[in-house]
Amino acid sequence: MRIACYAKASKLDRKTLSAQMEEMKAYAKKRGWRIVAEVKEIGRDAKSYKKRQELINTAMRGEIDSIIVCRLDRWGRSIVDLIASLNSLCEIDVGFVSIKESLDLTSLPGPKPAQIFNTLANFELEVASINIKSGIAVARKKGGSHGRPITVANQKDQIERLFKKGISKSEIARMLNIGRTSVRRLLGS
Repeated sequence: MRIACYAKASKLDRKTLSAQMEEMKAYAKKRGWRIVAEVKEIGRDAKSYKKRQELINTAMRGEIDSIIVCRLDRWGRSIVDLIASLNSLCEIDVGFVSIKESLDLTSLPGPKPAQIFNTLANFELEVASINIKSGIAVARKKGGSHGRPITVANQKDQIERLFKKGISKSEIARMLNIGRTSVRRLLGS
């Protein structure tokens, strides 16, 4: 079987490219597969997936039989992108292996659809968790707070003054650009 190894890293963790490649080579060797392409890509935005698209084009030309990645987040930008790209590969009978998630779309009859969707759901949760933790770390590093901003509590005095002047709760909400329910809750009715 002709295999392509695909490694992806952000600019900050580019040192992991060689480790990813070694892991994929060992996996392919254990399975008796021949590696015909090694693709390394650096970046996080959509523009940085050019080599991945070139690899998919190579697969469409029938030059490879399967693609290996270390983890699903190295291949897909989102769950939608991941499903679309895996469907594209399946349509042209090109296998796909993600080592960490034990996802192997090279064998017949292949995994059950429930296994695939469970793997993809776990992938989405993992990516969201990583992004949230990263955002919190950045906010803390900058000395700022994180989470939902407190808006209504900061305007309590102003809301009470406006209400005492006879302005309706709905109008106060419009004037201060906050939710009517928040105004009602703050005023206790």
